[in-house]
Amino acid sequence: MKALREIGIKKAVYYLFFKIFDLLVDLSPIPQVRSILLQLAGVKIGKENVIHDVSFFNYYKKGFSTLKIGSYCFIGDGVMIDLSGGVVLENHVTLSNRVLVLTHTNVGYKNHPLQKFFPKFTKKVLFKEGCYVGAGAQIMPGVVIGECAVVGAGAVVIKNVQSWTVVGGIPAKKIRKIIRA
Repeated sequence: MKALREIGIKKAVYYLFFKIFDLLVDLSPIPQVRSILLQLAGVKIGKENVIHDVSFFNYYKKGFSTLKIGSYCFIGDGVMIDLSGGVVLENHVTLSNRVLVLTHTNVGYKNHPLQKFFPKFTKKVLFKEGCYVGAGAQIMPGVVIGECAVVGAGAVVIKNVQSWTVVGGIPAKKIRKIIRA
C-alpha cells in the first residue's frame, strides 16, 4: 500500500493499462507488429526497424511517449529500457541482446534513509546515429553514445562516449578510436 500512496491512484491505473499493453507487445512474435503496437502507444518510430523481445519499465510515469526510435535500428532480445527520462535512438542504432538502458536512479521510498545522500535523478539517454552497443552492456542515466561509437559487451557506461570510439570495461573506458578511411 505504501507504493500506491506514494505514486497515487492515477499513476497506478496508468501503470496497469501500460502493463497490459506491454504484455500484448511481448506476445507479438513478429518484430514489425511490435513496431506498429509501439507506435499506437505513442512511440515515434522510423522505418525498417527490427525490435525483438524488449522489456520496458517505468512507463507509469509518462507512458511510451519518451521513447523515439529512428530508422534501420535493431533492438535485440532481452533489452530493457527505462522510460522515466526518455530514450532516443537515432538511425542505424544497434542494441544487442540484454542491453540495459537506465534513465533514472532512485534508492527507494521518499523516506528511505539514503534519499538525502542519493536523491532521485532522471535524465535522457541518447544513442547517436550508427552506434553499436554490445550484449549485456549497461547504459546509465544522461549518457550520450556518440555517432558510430562501439560499446563492448558487458561494459558499464557511466559517461558520454565520443563518436567513432570503442569503449569497454567496468566502468567503460576508451579502447581506441575508429579510423575512417
